Amino acid sequence: MKKNNKVKENYLEKIPLKNLEINWTTDDNGIVTLEVENKGIANKIAQKLLKKPKISFIHLDENGSFVWPLIDGERDIIEIGKLVEAHFGEKANPLYERLVKFFQILENYSFIQWK
Repeated sequence: MKKNNKVKENYLEKIPLKNLEINWTTDDNGIVTLEVENKGIANKIAQKLLKKPKISFIHLDENGSFVWPLIDGERDIIEIGKLVEAHFGEKANPLYERLVKFFQILENYSFIQWK
């Protein structure tokens, strides 16, 4: 069991960096929208044949919209988690499990990388 906690602890100490190629906006309700350019040959073919847009707009939920601006290349996931907990309280739970999953998704889509 110690081994699993060590792995989780190391992950929580990681410092995320936004992908600088992704533009983003915040609407009047605080919802963040990521603007992701669909690049590559496969995407160009899909744009022509399937009318796939050149830019996809990803609207984050309330939690993601709170977290995204906190990704500054200085804060680790633990620090971000403390801010999320202070803002959302019990509504954020299970806090670190949700944050880890969120950051894994961001990483899988290349929206972030690690410092």
